[in-house]
Amino acid sequence: MNEFLTFFVLSLFVVMSPGIDTALITKTTIATGKKTGFQMALGISTGSLVHTFAAAFGLSAILLQSAAAFEIVKYAGAVYLLYLGVSSLWASNKKQTIEGENLPELNKKGSPFKQGLLSNVLNPKVAMFFLTFLPQFVTPGESTTQQLIIMGIVYTVLSITWFFIYVYFINYMREWLLSPNVQKWMDKATGLVLIGFGLKLALEKHR
Repeated sequence: MNEFLTFFVLSLFVVMSPGIDTALITKTTIATGKKTGFQMALGISTGSLVHTFAAAFGLSAILLQSAAAFEIVKYAGAVYLLYLGVSSLWASNKKQTIEGENLPELNKKGSPFKQGLLSNVLNPKVAMFFLTFLPQFVTPGESTTQQLIIMGIVYTVLSITWFFIYVYFINYMREWLLSPNVQKWMDKATGLVLIGFGLKLALEKHR
């Protein structure tokens, strides 16, 4: 239960942290309205499910082979979380807003759902995140594939819930959500959480 709670809280921080997904949803919603914003959010969240199943079946095959492989993945994940945390803190010191990110151009002829799906599925950083993040909460000796899939589904539900709330209120809270101060605060909070969790993973004794 404690592991799941940790996973839930950390996932919530990651989901709410401003990034490319948030930027795409913001751009789409402002340009064409809430309906397309919802479609974009649904496409991006569906992409998380694709990464979940890819990680679940790929990692399960590897982790079931040896305990050493499991430990390597765990430590690699700890290092990657530290990297994400430091990067988030670094980003918080830069005076940039979501609108200033280098975003892919949206194809006006394609559906927002398809564009959101492809932007997520084809992003190697997202794949790396799922490959290193989910295994941190796997309990050895139990069904690895089942655990990974459940965690991925929970992460996806958190994502779609947050994105839908974000789209719904963006017209009322646009200036606040896009303000540099809010983005910097969220980057710092996320960075500290990721660094703390990464250090915990790296220093704890694995059973």
